[in-house]
Amino acid sequence: MLPYVVHDPRFACLVIGHANLEKLATGCRWAEGPAYFAAGRYLVWSDIPNNRMMRLDETDGSVSVFRDPSFHSNGNTVDRTGRLVTCEHLTRRVTRTEHDGSITVLADSYHGRRLNSPNDVVVRSDGSIWFSDPTYGIDSDYEGRQSSSEIGSSNVYRIDGGSGEISLILSDRVQPNGLAFSPDESILYVADSGATHDPSVPATLWSYRLSGTKVETPCLFATCPDGLFDGFRCDAHGNLWTSAGRNVFCLAPDGTHLGTIPIGEIVANVCFGGTQRNRLYICGQTSMYAIHLNTRAAI
Repeated sequence: MLPYVVHDPRFACLVIGHANLEKLATGCRWAEGPAYFAAGRYLVWSDIPNNRMMRLDETDGSVSVFRDPSFHSNGNTVDRTGRLVTCEHLTRRVTRTEHDGSITVLADSYHGRRLNSPNDVVVRSDGSIWFSDPTYGIDSDYEGRQSSSEIGSSNVYRIDGGSGEISLILSDRVQPNGLAFSPDESILYVADSGATHDPSVPATLWSYRLSGTKVETPCLFATCPDGLFDGFRCDAHGNLWTSAGRNVFCLAPDGTHLGTIPIGEIVANVCFGGTQRNRLYICGQTSMYAIHLNTRAAI
């Protein structure tokens, strides 16, 4: 039985018929934020309610605790010099782990008010860091600490790679969640998971054409038929590989749903890894999965 479903002939060129979906680790409460370190051939991800980060050694398959406590970390990524950038719910900040292991706080407030709970993060080629800031980490004590929003809205921000200045990028989403750039960085994609707070809000994924650091009028890119869009990444062809309820969807640059990889539990996020950058790591709610593809990461 194939581990995927083809909805469009273009999907058949992106998958490998004999590549299986593998379960690599389990025992998490809510796995999130996978980030792959090519130099060490290892993957780290967050287990938010357990207040820890995990590490998978790709060379031997061993799994260990990477950071404990992790301040209820959520999204992670690797910057252009190989440093870990992390969104932390408990401390309501974005941090960077330097090469010597020290921690630098990149953002914890905007105009003197504490951030909500930074969620997902991406780095652009100019060194700037873009992150979403919904309220999930302050909604309860399960993934952070229950508190009220000082800002009063859920937004997407940009941290300048040179000055470190924090600027507001967009404020038109109910609960901005996953985000990623197109391969040429001309488009910013943002998921809105606002249905968790307002059932009348559809589970959507939006595209924003970029003009420098400014976003233009949003375009509805896709609507999730069951569950929510959460985290996602682009491949080198501009296809989006995204969490979608209990599945991973592959969406073409024109928004067409090309194919589905059923996971069997809620999917939170994905990232590319492996020596050829063609292994898709998938954070299910309790477990880490992976599958080799016939495509590779955008960068």
